[in-house]
Amino acid sequence: MGAVDVANKDLTASLADKKPKVVFVLGGPGSGKGTQCTNIVEHFHYTHLSAGDLLRAEIKSGSQNGTMIQNMIKEGKIVPSEVTIKLLQKAMLESGNDKFLIDGFPRNEENRAAFEAVTKIEPEFVLFFNCPEEEMERRLLSRNQGREDDNIETIRKRFKVFLESSLPVIEYYKAKGKVREIDAAKPIGEVFEVVKVIFTPKAEKVKSRGFTIM
Repeated sequence: MGAVDVANKDLTASLADKKPKVVFVLGGPGSGKGTQCTNIVEHFHYTHLSAGDLLRAEIKSGSQNGTMIQNMIKEGKIVPSEVTIKLLQKAMLESGNDKFLIDGFPRNEENRAAFEAVTKIEPEFVLFFNCPEEEMERRLLSRNQGREDDNIETIRKRFKVFLESSLPVIEYYKAKGKVREIDAAKPIGEVFEVVKVIFTPKAEKVKSRGFTIM
């Protein structure tokens, strides 16, 4: 067994000891999940981890791992699940927290199966921001962030990839009763009111309303 395998096993064991609470956050581009993640962090003290941000940070760091990731992306290859999972595990351990929003991951069934197999963690639930394509398209085209991928052809390709890759993940967890689906077409404030109900512990809901919620 190589040093890398040993390091990965140590990472998994340390994380398993923490028994972290993990929520996967999924939604198409422009569904508003980033905005809502910021609100959840502020109100419920979760740590927000974006798989894409972690990969970009690793590339920026200039590490050997970062160079390998950059080369794969340049060649149009998909970064192996294990690489992304290792970055997520490391970030989870370094955060010192035990509650995590994992945003934009798993992107597909292979990601999902690998995450559970490697980390031995099943998510508490999946927060799915369901938003009609026309609305996501309108939002992406109107935001002025200078992103070169915010043009109509690229946006539609991103929708297609999301539907083909991520919907099977949502269906898998739906069958286990673990999907909390939100109508993300509504205004930000209204969406967050629904999110708050999902994240508020049952005991607090009972106290505030004066009756038990089944």
